Amino acid sequence: MAAQSLARAQDRLTFLYLERCTISRDSGAITATDANGTVSVPGAMLGALLLGPGTRVTHRAMQLIAECGATVVWVGEAGVRYYAHGRSLARSSDLLYAQAALVSNPRSRVAVARKMYGLRFPDEDVSRMKMEQLRGREGARVRRAYRAESRRTGVPWGGRRYDREDFSSADLVNQALSAATICLYGISHAAIVALGASPALGFIHHRDERSFVYDIADLYKAELAIPTAFDAAALGVSDVMGYVRRTMRDRMVHERILERCVADIRYLLTGDAIEVDEDPDASPLVLWDAQHGEVAGGVSYVSRDEDGDDR
Repeated sequence: MAAQSLARAQDRLTFLYLERCTISRDSGAITATDANGTVSVPGAMLGALLLGPGTRVTHRAMQLIAECGATVVWVGEAGVRYYAHGRSLARSSDLLYAQAALVSNPRSRVAVARKMYGLRFPDEDVSRMKMEQLRGREGARVRRAYRAESRRTGVPWGGRRYDREDFSSADLVNQALSAATICLYGISHAAIVALGASPALGFIHHRDERSFVYDIADLYKAELAIPTAFDAAALGVSDVMGYVRRTMRDRMVHERILERCVADIRYLLTGDAIEVDEDPDASPLVLWDAQHGEVAGGVSYVSRDEDGDDR
């Protein structure tokens, strides 16, 4: 599939959740088949594909997903495990280089962390705050959000408690919070890998393969995940995971979260809103050079003497 034919990251579906079906491929579409029939979705429109219990995926489907630069996340009853993602929509490593440079320098890393907190506290000046102060502000903000939603919905709140190995042991609101957070992780991961950045190089979270995913997802947690979870608990729905997924999907579409993810990632890593280069011809292969930075690829650099020695 040509890079030019792919939809931009911000124009894609936020996520598609499938369970108890067989996922295959029909030309340029992903198909899902169960006892009720078959549905199809254009592969180029997928952002993240969440695979729940009972799903089977064909090799041809995974080939299309990889070609389309989508993210695949397997979702289990006890939580989420990330296994694979497709090819990035970016055709250069510029954003990844920018991310690596920023995270490798303590000063620039703190600066990016402040920008993240600035997005969460738009009415506050965080430019001089230390990391300890920022973490304290964030903790207080999340606790206030929990208490406010508890008052709004009438759902008792005793704190964030859950067991990764036993999802059903948590109370209903904590189960709903886990389900809502999973959705945010999926869409954040999809945006990060689609842009060619690294999910592992976080600025606030650290030493986890999805540190940057957690950084980005936290930007929208109080706005989306917490209210959705308390609404689900207030309704007492039996299928909490299904209700939360559907509600999160609708809210993320309405609030244009995927588009905001893309814009926020670019803002954090580059300071502007440059477009992802989706034309493979616009980013020619170059070679690294210690003196010049880079030199053209696809060129023979063999000298005449070296060439003569081969004859």
